[in-house]
Amino acid sequence: MSPFKCTNCGRFPPPDFRGWKCPVCGGLLDLAAPAIVDTQQIDTSERGIWRYRHTFPLPADAEPVRLGEGGTPLVSAEVGGRTVHFKLEYLNPTGSFKDRGMAVMLTALKAMGVREAIEDSSGNAGASFAGYAAWAGVAARIFVPAAASGPKRAQIAAYGAEVVPVDGPRSKAAEAALAAAERGAYYASHIYNPIGLAGLATAAYETWEQLGHAPESMILPVGHGTLLIGLHRGFKALQAAGLTDRLPRLVGVQAMACAPIWAVQAYGRDALGWVTEGETVAEGIRVLQPLRGDAVLAAIGESGGTLLAVDDPAILTGRDALARRGLYVEATSAVVWEALKQVPGEVVVMLTGNGLKS
Repeated sequence: MSPFKCTNCGRFPPPDFRGWKCPVCGGLLDLAAPAIVDTQQIDTSERGIWRYRHTFPLPADAEPVRLGEGGTPLVSAEVGGRTVHFKLEYLNPTGSFKDRGMAVMLTALKAMGVREAIEDSSGNAGASFAGYAAWAGVAARIFVPAAASGPKRAQIAAYGAEVVPVDGPRSKAAEAALAAAERGAYYASHIYNPIGLAGLATAAYETWEQLGHAPESMILPVGHGTLLIGLHRGFKALQAAGLTDRLPRLVGVQAMACAPIWAVQAYGRDALGWVTEGETVAEGIRVLQPLRGDAVLAAIGESGGTLLAVDDPAILTGRDALARRGLYVEATSAVVWEALKQVPGEVVVMLTGNGLKS
């Protein structure tokens, strides 16, 4: 059976399916079954995400495409008179949390025999895809906004991928990639292809192992929201296995200039009529139409969490404040700083992208 299921019609694609949307109705695909965590199957000889391989919907004989992803540090610091834990996702091999999902997706693509593929990205996902594609021997072509960070575009090109700059906001790069996919290119989208969510869930398993329990709350940036979805599913798998009795409250943070999911939570779906794809220093979460927005809202609701939106001056203040503590992250990651003031109790903060990318 296919590891995917359509979120619209509920059908399962055929086992040999190689597309990026439901072949019946064109709907968005999701993983067909929840992850199952078995402590007896955690490979303690592994440091990174592959210690949890038994939770990935991959063929048993698939050779992992790996660069050392996962196993990122969890460090603690005093902030505002309390201890805050920072999960240093920006120390993944290509400099962002995207590597967790990309390693799983490229492993699946390699097992399928894919030799060429396209992707679209504001930068970090493109860099991650390019790096893992290079390791897997997959020729990559990546559509990026022409205004994307120079270091990110340079990183993508350095891996040997073809960089296709697209004028306009982030949404235009996605439209260009979709057009190429409709013409027959293999679309290895980290948004449309849900298999990467299994890799992102490992951030929950790691945090649980590092703390020895599930934290009260987690704060993280949200664009499309795949990391938040992955964390929620990871902690739900831990809860189902009897390894934690609670789900962390998930607090997603968006840039005020482009905050569609926050707007829906705060003002209802009619708010989408006035949300804009405005300019922001947090380019990595400048996403006007998050495809899995409903799943993000469901995860936040089930966890008892919330969404916040912060403006650019607060984002830059947060970037500098984190750097003064030795945590050098890009502006997209720094949206979390302002949120710390509003979230009480024990908190794990996800720092998602390296400052060297800016």
